[in-house]
Amino acid sequence: MTKIKVALVGVGNCASALVQGTCYYRNMEEEADAIGLKRLFLGGYHPRDFEFVSAFDIEARKVGKDLSEAIFSPPNITLRLTDVPRLDAPVLKGQVLDGVGEYLKNVVTIDASPTVDVAQKLKENDAEIVVSLLPSGARKASAWYAKEALKAGCAYVNATPAFIASDAAWVKSFEKARLPIVGDDLVDQVGATILHKVLLKTLADRGVRVSETYQLDVGGGTESLDTLERTREVKRILKTKSVETALPYKASVIAGSTDYVDFLENRRDSYFWIQGLFFGRTPLQLDLRLSSVDAPNAGSIMFDVIRAVKIALDRGIAGPLLSVSAYAFKRPPQAMSLEKAEGMFEGFIRGEVER
Repeated sequence: MTKIKVALVGVGNCASALVQGTCYYRNMEEEADAIGLKRLFLGGYHPRDFEFVSAFDIEARKVGKDLSEAIFSPPNITLRLTDVPRLDAPVLKGQVLDGVGEYLKNVVTIDASPTVDVAQKLKENDAEIVVSLLPSGARKASAWYAKEALKAGCAYVNATPAFIASDAAWVKSFEKARLPIVGDDLVDQVGATILHKVLLKTLADRGVRVSETYQLDVGGGTESLDTLERTREVKRILKTKSVETALPYKASVIAGSTDYVDFLENRRDSYFWIQGLFFGRTPLQLDLRLSSVDAPNAGSIMFDVIRAVKIALDRGIAGPLLSVSAYAFKRPPQAMSLEKAEGMFEGFIRGEVER
């Protein structure tokens, strides 16, 4: 298979897990050995087919370093899964815009060098897919990099809550440019949103009438700090709407991030509470806690997303990939149930679903 040439925007903890993952799974050939991956092969593509050709950040301790070194530079604090060889992909200075909120100013050191011409660098390095891993509050920066991707002729993956793939104007722009776009707000592999949805669906399928439920997250690291300041309400809206799709009836649902705890570092604790009625209107309550490391949670799903976007490029498909977005993001252009989204995604990979 040909290489999948990827450019990363934001070299934070999620980027670190993504890059490390391509090395961790590189030599595996059997699905059974690839623990932690949903799919070792997807449409013929393997994680070793990823080639990181460009990376952009504003942190002084990362800019100018090779990506293989920058992913382990402060303020990154996620797990070290494996060694990463030199990638010959220097981290370049990108635009700051709204990429650093007030709460991050004491954590992030902004590099003083000039901003590069991002679109030109993407072209020079033959990038095919731009993956935005910017902080949740960086709405202007997310839009700016989407424009740079368009200028460079690259597909765009928006892992942030900024409305890009779900915005009609952006969709029209990518359709006009004959480029795929997916988003918005990536779902974790075993995150609170997907677990909450599975719990609710299972209970509803078993005849339980859920009346009220909440899911609250507490985390450490720069992403949780940025969420606390700038996107807590936005993420609550996105998560709540996503979780509501798991029930075939109306219920009182609240889901979202609540607070930042510095000593949790890159860990996240999620708390679930569900109340309902089962046989004979007998009361039922469920309390559950999930504790996980944040950054690796993006890896498996992002592997699927990037390979699916590459497949779209191979087929000449432009505009929003509805199946991919519904499968992998909290706010897709078209929301659907877990089963339908999974089925459409599989159908897209097989070529049975157009987009």
